[in-house]
Amino acid sequence: MRRLSRFLDPYVLALLGTVLLAAALPARGTAAEAVDAATTGFIALLFFLYGTRLSAREALDGLRHWRLHLTILATTFALFPLFGLAARGLVPWLLTEELHHGLLFLCVVPSTVQSSIAFTALARGNVAAAIAAGSFSSLAGVLLTPLLAAALIGSSGGFSADTLLGVGGQLLLPFLAGQALRRWTAGFTGRHRRALSLVDRGSILLVVYAAFSAGVNAGVWGEISWPRLVALFGVEAALLAAMLLLTCWGGRRLGFGRNDRVPLVFAGANKSLAAGLPMAGVIFPGGQAALAVLPLMLYHQLQLIVCAVLARRWSQGPSGDAADRVAPQGPAPA
Repeated sequence: MRRLSRFLDPYVLALLGTVLLAAALPARGTAAEAVDAATTGFIALLFFLYGTRLSAREALDGLRHWRLHLTILATTFALFPLFGLAARGLVPWLLTEELHHGLLFLCVVPSTVQSSIAFTALARGNVAAAIAAGSFSSLAGVLLTPLLAAALIGSSGGFSADTLLGVGGQLLLPFLAGQALRRWTAGFTGRHRRALSLVDRGSILLVVYAAFSAGVNAGVWGEISWPRLVALFGVEAALLAAMLLLTCWGGRRLGFGRNDRVPLVFAGANKSLAAGLPMAGVIFPGGQAALAVLPLMLYHQLQLIVCAVLARRWSQGPSGDAADRVAPQGPAPA
């Protein structure tokens, strides 16, 4: 139980509790309208805070690792989507159409920032490169994630010109406003980082509650069986194993040193729950958002467990070759 408690992220438990709350007490009628309005405001605030935190100087300093950053971006926004498209062959005998759309959305979400930095630090890799790579991925995701989702999922995901304009208004404009005002707001956000993190996490919980409430009201959960969920978990475990192995192998083939291969593996194979959930709330209409975020929530918990084990194992080995040893048998014993 102690080992299990190390792997279970308290925030993921809070997310699961929010899902259960939405299942038991979904927002309906006037309450649903109030929740939707609050969600819209908090998403805009969340991306404004993202804009205030991204230092242009840190981004410029990281440009000297441009080969590493381009490799991570290619992994996040090109290799992942290719796997998502290949998974279309699993419909309908293993995955439903809606779950596959959620899997595609997972594949176009940017890389995580906090956890990839933490894992890189634990594994004694290039932390500065992990910080820059996470920042670049988050910045690119504001533009690329909605565009790739529109291209890959299409009209069945609820996309239209109005949707893309809404994405720009709710995500891109607040982000750019945060960047423009960073000169005056960076000090405040730096001093109150812990308090503002509650805004981050609280807004995401609100997004999850709104999405799953809409899903309950629309009756989408009656369309998903336990065997389908187990199949989705197996597909995502195979996806994570493939990405870990490919990033490690690709890093060696591209001539990256051990310290740079560590952030490549963690940033390249991880997906951001914090960025993906608000985007899904804007991109997907009504109950579709619940099914869209379900694969991302499952993958996030899986990547935390597997990458924590990998980082601990690599931290105990010789620094020169620790990143060369990724267990070939998949994520469970990794």
